[in-house]
Amino acid sequence: MIELVEGGETRSTDLRRPERLFEAYIFDLDGTCYLGEALLPTAGETISHLRALGKRTVFLSNNPSSTREAYAQRLTQLGLPTPAADVVNSSLVMVDFLNRRMPGARLFVVGEASLCRELESAGFTLSERAGEIDAVIASFDRTFTYHKLQVAFDAIRAGAHFFATNADRYCPVPGGGQPDAAAMIAAIEAATNTTVEAVVGKPSRYMAEAILNLLKLPPDRCIMIGDRLETDVLMGLNAGMAGALTLTGATDLAALARSDVRPTYVLRNLADLIP
Repeated sequence: MIELVEGGETRSTDLRRPERLFEAYIFDLDGTCYLGEALLPTAGETISHLRALGKRTVFLSNNPSSTREAYAQRLTQLGLPTPAADVVNSSLVMVDFLNRRMPGARLFVVGEASLCRELESAGFTLSERAGEIDAVIASFDRTFTYHKLQVAFDAIRAGAHFFATNADRYCPVPGGGQPDAAAMIAAIEAATNTTVEAVVGKPSRYMAEAILNLLKLPPDRCIMIGDRLETDVLMGLNAGMAGALTLTGATDLAALARSDVRPTYVLRNLADLIP
């Protein structure tokens, strides 16, 4: 049982930490490894220690507002040298999803410039002409406007498909959070009376397949670590991995107690990954 005790602290005996090492450790980023421009306590030393033990460490983000290269550079600047090849984000998974289903499609993106550039670089054409749009892509978008909602509305009513990079409700930032892609999805669904057809980010099988293909390991030799039950932990569990919840970000003990998602492990911070 996990419970709060006096002062808001948790008893270490109430936390479930791994009793063995895994071959690969898959880390969420925001709220798990860092918050804002700083590593979270114990994150740097824990990941460095796992690397010294010869364990694979890779990173997974639902946030498409930065490229893999930018995420890798950020980790490197924070003291964790990381190649872009060890980062998977939802825009990469969206490119793969669309290449399999709709190669060369014409898209309208409710998202930020980074996602638009990645889709264009992958050979997709962006358009605001409703009659020629094959799919509307919803994502985290701090530039969301009524004009974007109107174009998405017109395109979907004209027959365009409707996909999303992720469905996170908010992105954790120092001092609080920012509304995430769930808000954009909800606005489009409400206006068009349709439901998004596929969400490719965590906890989807598309994201799980992408990371397992990168690692080339069976899922039972991998552990997914994150601060969200409904995305990070659920994806790991559904894919046959261990799922570890860290209490450093979006989920506290009260939210854990209310959730139907039961993580394999519950960590105060990343240091608890070391047996």
